[in-house]
Amino acid sequence: MATTSLGELGRRAKAAARILATAATAAKNDALECAADALGQAAAEILAANAEDVGRAESSGATAAVVDRLHLDEARLVEMAAGLRAVAALPDPVGEVVEGWVLANGLSVRRVRVPLGVVGIVYENRPNVTSDAAGLCLKSGNAAFLRGSAGALGSNVAIAAALRSGIAKAGLPADSVVLVEDTRHETVEEFVALRGVIDCLVPRGGPALVALVVEHATVPYVVDGDGNCHVYIDADADLDVAERIVVNAKTQRPGVCNAMETLLVHRAIADLALPRLARALAGVELVGDEATRAILPGVAAATDEDFATEFLRLRLAVAVVEDLDGALDHIARYSTGHSEAIVTRDYEAARRFTREVDAAAVLVNASTRFVDGGELGLGAEIGISTQKLHARGPMGLRELTSVKFVIEGDGQVRS
Repeated sequence: MATTSLGELGRRAKAAARILATAATAAKNDALECAADALGQAAAEILAANAEDVGRAESSGATAAVVDRLHLDEARLVEMAAGLRAVAALPDPVGEVVEGWVLANGLSVRRVRVPLGVVGIVYENRPNVTSDAAGLCLKSGNAAFLRGSAGALGSNVAIAAALRSGIAKAGLPADSVVLVEDTRHETVEEFVALRGVIDCLVPRGGPALVALVVEHATVPYVVDGDGNCHVYIDADADLDVAERIVVNAKTQRPGVCNAMETLLVHRAIADLALPRLARALAGVELVGDEATRAILPGVAAATDEDFATEFLRLRLAVAVVEDLDGALDHIARYSTGHSEAIVTRDYEAARRFTREVDAAAVLVNASTRFVDGGELGLGAEIGISTQKLHARGPMGLRELTSVKFVIEGDGQVRS
């Protein structure tokens, strides 16, 4: 596949998409189970290829967050296979009647879910995306056209080969999953401009990748955006609950988009809450505003840039706000629209927060780390959309479909 042109790869994906669009649910589920089996059978090859990718990343001075996203081990590989099986167990969205009605003239009208076609995914050092995207695309009747990063190429090639063999064993086209192995920068620009081949594009990566897509894409796209996520500790918060949520949101896996990057604390409880939370966050580098530093003198000053940054590491910006309005204003100014959380026992404060915060996901008394397709019962996700058209939040099976009108009559003509 390395020397095959993008055009040819796209044609193969498009041909597979036509078959997948009408594939029976049982056939798709069987293919997913076989693909999951194939991942397990190819574990040694996948982990060996991944070890080489990780070694190169470490030698090049990649950050801990980059290495963490790239790294696979037996447990993560088991999770990838389990994700495919979980998708197989989900209801098939294709053919679902969204709504229907009968007109006065007797015409029967239905809106029915249909696949998008070829879903293109451009992603950086996350080899698990290869499996997650392939599984979700297949179950929703789409071909997965994948362009990963050079840093994860060995891992992606090994994973894609296993998936393709499993899918083919089940009788569906191996080209249900097509991986671009040419990782030159120019290939990305060409990939995102494959109008007539790619029906929907999902970029999964940092600001530079998103900017490239915005500048060069000639196909529809859904942005998997940055996660500058906030947790706000309200005046009426249970501090035991707050501590658990804050520690989990920041430290459970700091290099992912749903990790907390800014902690906001109501002034009325700041003197009590901040020292306790700082102790619980031992090992996390804290930077804070003036009010925070008055309570925690050892904390470095936070800049405006800090409050606008997705750190993706054990660094946290902290601010004291006067009240709920102050928290809402801060979030409105700095949020990337990903995931925002409030910790409170005040029902009205929770209602205001969920109503007024403009984000793909809003949480009450829960960690931002739950904003994930698998955690929310979607089986897996192809990304977390921070835009507002077509899809918003974790993109599961339904977000990989469109609808078409099916209109049935018995000879009606328009007057």
